[in-house]
Amino acid sequence: MALVEYFEAERLLKKYKIRSVESRYVKSAEEAEKFSAGGRIVLKAVSGKALHKSKSGLVVAGISGGEIGKAYSALERRAAKYRPYRILAQKMVHGGIEIIIGGSEDVQFGKMILLGLGGIYVEAFKDFALRVCPINMEEALSMIRQLRSRKIIAPDRASEKMVAELILKAARMYQGGRMKELDLNPIIIHDGTYDAVDIRMIK
Repeated sequence: MALVEYFEAERLLKKYKIRSVESRYVKSAEEAEKFSAGGRIVLKAVSGKALHKSKSGLVVAGISGGEIGKAYSALERRAAKYRPYRILAQKMVHGGIEIIIGGSEDVQFGKMILLGLGGIYVEAFKDFALRVCPINMEEALSMIRQLRSRKIIAPDRASEKMVAELILKAARMYQGGRMKELDLNPIIIHDGTYDAVDIRMIK
């Protein structure tokens, strides 16, 4: 199995019309600061040897201005043992609700799609829904309605429809792509839309 390179994964998201946060690989703190354009950004060290960036200390969030140089240097030191790596800068998404949409292969049932609260919460609360691919709109809606956290993820009809359509797009992408695993975690729902912030695909 091999980790799909970030921008290859991002291109696949665009093909299926799944939004992702603005991102760019940077080679220096100066490039990262220029990318920030005075706003707050997130820096991540991306390496095939570190599949869980946050757990490996390879994510620095919410930095701007003079903080970027120090954060960049600290990230380089932490990432040294995961060489080769590249540093990814992303625009910061403020507020919102984090969800996860994932895909995995089951020996008996084949490809399955998952929905739950994102970030650390999917593991902490064990509140997630699974369906065998392919799925339709009715099944996508039933995934949302099954969750204890449904009123957090989709508090009204408009947000419920948006999340259901997103699940369908992710399921089609997972089925149509030659990948073993899919992990969009987190996707941040905010201001009537969403952005996929962290993308992990394994072939």
